[in-house]
Amino acid sequence: MNTKKIKRFVPQKKEKVTTFTVTEESTLMEFLSKKMPEKSRTAVKSLFTNKQVKVNGDASAKYDSPLKAGDSVVISSMKAPREIPIKGLTIVYEDLDLIVINKNYGLLSVSTNKENEKTAYNILSNYVKQADPGNKIFVVHRLDRETSGIMMFAKNPEAKKYLQSDWHDVVMDRSYYVVVEGKVEDDVGGVHSWLSENKNFHVFSSQRPNSGQEAITKYKVLKRSRLYSLLEVTLDTGRKNQIRVHMEDLGHPVVGDQKYGATTNPINRLGLHAFLLSFKHPKTEEVMKFSTPIPPEFDHLFK
Repeated sequence: MNTKKIKRFVPQKKEKVTTFTVTEESTLMEFLSKKMPEKSRTAVKSLFTNKQVKVNGDASAKYDSPLKAGDSVVISSMKAPREIPIKGLTIVYEDLDLIVINKNYGLLSVSTNKENEKTAYNILSNYVKQADPGNKIFVVHRLDRETSGIMMFAKNPEAKKYLQSDWHDVVMDRSYYVVVEGKVEDDVGGVHSWLSENKNFHVFSSQRPNSGQEAITKYKVLKRSRLYSLLEVTLDTGRKNQIRVHMEDLGHPVVGDQKYGATTNPINRLGLHAFLLSFKHPKTEEVMKFSTPIPPEFDHLFK
């Protein structure tokens, strides 16, 4: 793709929202048809196509999504920006303060001593400079090179400061799809330990309190086969290599992760994908929620 032809999304008018509260069980399509009788079924469907419908802050809702009493349904007057594919990543949302991307596995988040060109940071820096050479982006958090999924960058120092100054309050949810070796017996569980890193950049886990950075990981099993398990993993803390180390602690290392105990690589990549990121917007403090489906190569192992 010729990225010079890509136009960045910048809001040109003020968004108007209509909020409904669900009072009884229904499907989303049925609910909206009753709440907006003036709209045809085709017009209601276009709201989904343009991602103008959010349920409890999530814009990935579908026509047949179930609703329960107390759920919040928000209709926006503005169409969501179209997803923009760039080699190595896809921009899924952009405004004046931040960019949210879906990063491919194999792409560095930021530069290293060995590589400073093929990184998400460098790609996005070049991208925003197309509109104005003075534009910049700012690193807020990172994903490992071999981890794919949702991550964000700030577009100004104020947004960076807001997001990083109180990360644990600003970020509501960070969740991952993780394929591990073996059949994990417990449907839900977790690991609590202290992590430290040696001079060879290997992270170690200890049960001795305060022997490193405290790390808490929670998981639930989504699928099992004879050889592998698919987990949904949520972080209470965000330490380097945390999931990878904690899966090794469980005795079920992440597939493809030879560094932390794996002996198999059935998908020719690390079995780690950041599928959900939810946070407060740095300007409006609205809760933003972005998610992706299970990568097909993960799902294929359980067919």
